[in-house]
Amino acid sequence: MRRLAVVLAIICGAASAGQAASTWEIDPAHTSAHFAVKHLMVSTVRGTMGPVTGTAVFDEADITKSSVQATVDVAGIDTREPKRDAHLKAPDFFDVAKFPTITFKSKKIESVAPDKFKITGDLTMRGVTKEVTLDVAGTPKPINDPFGKVRLGGSAHTRINRQDFGVNFSKTMDNGGLVVGNDVDVTIDVELVKKADGAP
Repeated sequence: MRRLAVVLAIICGAASAGQAASTWEIDPAHTSAHFAVKHLMVSTVRGTMGPVTGTAVFDEADITKSSVQATVDVAGIDTREPKRDAHLKAPDFFDVAKFPTITFKSKKIESVAPDKFKITGDLTMRGVTKEVTLDVAGTPKPINDPFGKVRLGGSAHTRINRQDFGVNFSKTMDNGGLVVGNDVDVTIDVELVKKADGAP
C-alpha cells in the first residue's frame, strides 16, 4: 500500500548545484510497492501492489522546492494466495472496483542527512486523503545506464493505520487480538529515469 510508497529517491542530491530543475519519471518495470501487516497477532503477511507510476521534479539548487506525485495500481495486489487477494480487492478492504488506485502528492520535502529525506504529502486511498510522512533513503548520485538514460534509485518507508483510510474490516479473537492488524508498514523501492531536455 500507498504509497504508496513513494518513491522519492530523487531527492538524493543527485546533480551538480546551479542546474535548473529536472523532471524524472518513475520506471514501473524497476519500481515496486510492498506492504506488511500482522495476521492473528502472531505472523506477518507481506504482499505487493500493482505497477507504480508517477513523476518527480528535482530542484538541485533548493531541495525544498522539489516535488513528487505517484500512483499505485491496487488491482494488481499479490500476496501469493488467490483467495486472500480476492478478498483484499473486495469492499471489505480496498474495493478496487470503486477505488482502483492509491495516490501520493508531496507537500513538503526536508533533508535530514546525506542522501536521507522526509517527504510529507497527501496519501489518498479508498477516497480518503490523509497526510503521511515518508522516510526516504536514496542513491548518492545518478548513473548513466547502458542505453543512454540517467537514473536514480532509492527506498521510501512509512507506517499507516488502515482504518484511517476506511479499510475497516476486522474480527476480534477471544484474547482481544485482531485477525488483521491495523498498522500497515509500506515500502516503495523506486527507480527514476530523467526526462530528456525538451521532452513532453
